Amino acid sequence: MQLEIDLSYQVSEPGCDFIFNLHAAETSCQHVVSENLSLSQSLTPEMFRDSLSGNRYFRLRGNPGILNVSYRATVNVAPNLVDPGSIPETPISALPVSILHYIYPSRYCESDRLSKLAIREFGGLWQGYSRVLAIQNWVRNHVSFASNTTNSNTSAVDTIINQVGVCRDFAHLMIALCRALSIPARFVTGTDYGADPILGPPDFHAYVEVYLGNRWYIFDPSGTTIPMGLVRIGTGRDAADVSFATIFGTIRSPAPRIFMKAEFDAQNDWTLPYHCNQALSTDQP
Repeated sequence: MQLEIDLSYQVSEPGCDFIFNLHAAETSCQHVVSENLSLSQSLTPEMFRDSLSGNRYFRLRGNPGILNVSYRATVNVAPNLVDPGSIPETPISALPVSILHYIYPSRYCESDRLSKLAIREFGGLWQGYSRVLAIQNWVRNHVSFASNTTNSNTSAVDTIINQVGVCRDFAHLMIALCRALSIPARFVTGTDYGADPILGPPDFHAYVEVYLGNRWYIFDPSGTTIPMGLVRIGTGRDAADVSFATIFGTIRSPAPRIFMKAEFDAQNDWTLPYHCNQALSTDQP
């Protein structure tokens, strides 16, 4: 997958601090073949990695004027395809300690407030992949996708009430419903490939990974992209953990520019992303 991200900022006096999370993640199923970060100002960004999530960040102080940030990468994305019928839920007693914080409520995913709804709608279903798929489909059927309908304060409960949102709102609601049933779920940011043409060109995308059968699996409750073609950038409890740019100061900025192109390479057994009926795991077996 060829990935290009271009950001531009008009930085006001006396300057502005930024923390970016733009680099493609390195996982057992996603390999960064090559990458390059360039800045229009003569700055040396401080690179660091979160020890828990593995998210890759860089920090810098932008000078007054125009700051352009460009990231280029070639990424090999190869999720594992698994038979959905073979995937059970993992009991709390068997969860790795590092997974436990993904079963608790968080700022945008108020699972404690949605427990009655979750139990009523999904409590009687078989406890496995199919139950999580039912949660994804319920969210998709009860929330309409519409741009510019929510803001950075919108939570899962707000989305239930308003029944409209963008990809991050779909993700927050699905995560909250999963956690209400003690199913670990996390928020994922990335870039999409093959989004519905009526929604515009490729963009940053928010989706969900759910921990089942001792592995993480991809779910896209908004239904606006091809999950196999998602390039992961970061994971967290909710959107508060994985903003692509956290800004401390005054700026003006146009919309980001995202470009993605899938490459077919028969020699290396790389195929174009496609919709499939199998479960997609981001972990090796």
